[in-house]
Amino acid sequence: MNVSVQRGSGIEQYKKAGTQTSLETASPHRLIQMLLEGALEKLRSAKLYMQSGDRALKGSHISWAISILDGLRMSIDKEAGGEIGRNLDDLYEYMARRLIEANAQNDLDALDEVSALLIEIKSAWDAVPDAMQAQQETFS
Repeated sequence: MNVSVQRGSGIEQYKKAGTQTSLETASPHRLIQMLLEGALEKLRSAKLYMQSGDRALKGSHISWAISILDGLRMSIDKEAGGEIGRNLDDLYEYMARRLIEANAQNDLDALDEVSALLIEIKSAWDAVPDAMQAQQETFS
């Protein structure tokens, strides 16, 4: 029997299984954090590909980041979120438009702008568990 194993395939399978397990056990809050982390990772990669002139991979990673932004937009409960939810929806839409422009014009500044906005959102999102803990301690 001839078995062919690609180099690193075990590691890739392990990563894939680990990611799948993380997704299955993650809280809704953690899922949003993971989406934000994923979008930032895709933008970092897109920037490197843009700088190296690899148009195909740059476009692929920007498209992936846009898809993540679309997923984040769909996760917003606009009715319950009120004005904050609507503003966040608008911001995600703006970021997607900027990424389309960045891709078409090879605009590193647009990638940096969207990354900075995502980092700001992620920082606020990361602070939510601490704020909830402090609120629980206040009412306990």
